[in-house]
Amino acid sequence: MAELRLALAAPRPVAGLTSEFRLVDGLRTHTRRSADPGAGAPPVVLVHGLAVSHRYLTPLALTLSATHPVYVPDLPGFGLTERPGAAYDVSRHAAHLAAWLSAYSLGPVCLLGHSFGAEVAARLTADRPDLVRALVLAGPTSDPAARSRRGQFGRWLVDTLREAPAQLPVLLRDVRDARPWRVYASLSHSVRNAIEADLVRIAAPTLVLAGARDTIAPPAWREEVARLVPTARTVTVPAAAHNVATTAPAQVADAIRALLAPALKG
Repeated sequence: MAELRLALAAPRPVAGLTSEFRLVDGLRTHTRRSADPGAGAPPVVLVHGLAVSHRYLTPLALTLSATHPVYVPDLPGFGLTERPGAAYDVSRHAAHLAAWLSAYSLGPVCLLGHSFGAEVAARLTADRPDLVRALVLAGPTSDPAARSRRGQFGRWLVDTLREAPAQLPVLLRDVRDARPWRVYASLSHSVRNAIEADLVRIAAPTLVLAGARDTIAPPAWREEVARLVPTARTVTVPAAAHNVATTAPAQVADAIRALLAPALKG
């Protein structure tokens, strides 16, 4: 399958995407990036979720690359980035991402965080508003109604029945790279993170986005996220489940472009 080959291609260049490795806070950090299309549009940085990497965000990166320079870093311990001895919590991931932005001389950027990546993106945006011009919280975790390892795992199991089976090889590769213990430890960090405290401090224009069939970030929680962020609006992608960036990249890319349109006109 062509999509699988594209997702697993790194560090080889393919379809306009290339890999780079830079030392960030002492860790050899991998980034999958596109070329700059030269339209003067702001860069978009995609932040992956729990247990995964740049790989499942490849469809969205390719779709967005027609209009924006796109960067997809692997967080510490995931994908092709060096694995530290301990699993980072939300604060350490956000600090690493800020250092990564500095290493690339990027900012302000449009930041998309998916799932656990939305927690990291929310923390960075709240702490460093100078680095983020717009924020997309895609399928944000973790809903207080299921804020436990058991609760989140149970919702994930239901969601897997709604996802395309072709995603499984990518997930298995990502879990192998990260190691199961790191995935478990990161889940523990996620359910201990009260994202609400960050949401109320966000000033950037924000989009809360999810698939209509997402069981991990259900409608009531998404509405609460949008209520807590003073500048937020919501977009729901029909038929998609939690991995909306993988299965509905065109709709997600269109939502991002719409979010950025007022700034580009200005």
